[in-house]
Amino acid sequence: MDTSAENVVRDYYGALRRGDPLEPYVLDGESTVKFGIGEALFGSDEIADALREQTETTADWTVESTNLVVDERSSFATFADEVTMAWTDTDTGDRRRFESRWSGTLVPSTGDSSGRVSDDSRREWVFASLHVSAPREL
Repeated sequence: MDTSAENVVRDYYGALRRGDPLEPYVLDGESTVKFGIGEALFGSDEIADALREQTETTADWTVESTNLVVDERSSFATFADEVTMAWTDTDTGDRRRFESRWSGTLVPSTGDSSGRVSDDSRREWVFASLHVSAPREL
């Protein structure tokens, strides 16, 4: 399967909208990080737990990408985007909405721990880092 890093980012947005599991998009390892609007998560186990809880306690996601840029190299890819996101908190029924900025680094899941890509022609990208912030005027 030939999947570009850009397609993986867009598929992640789609999985979020559908309420699909998000942990398969995350690199398995202690150096993986995710910074959200109100959280800092270190290591794939902590990230996977938080993503599962998020999926269980939210619904009706909208994710509108307005400025996705992706730079794909042989052993990594970077992305940045401006995203309007909204969801319903299933515990309270409150609707939340943010204008946000997303950025991160993806690596081929076929790479070894040094980041070198194997000869496997299947290009599956996973997030090694993910950052989501809400801009505020200073």
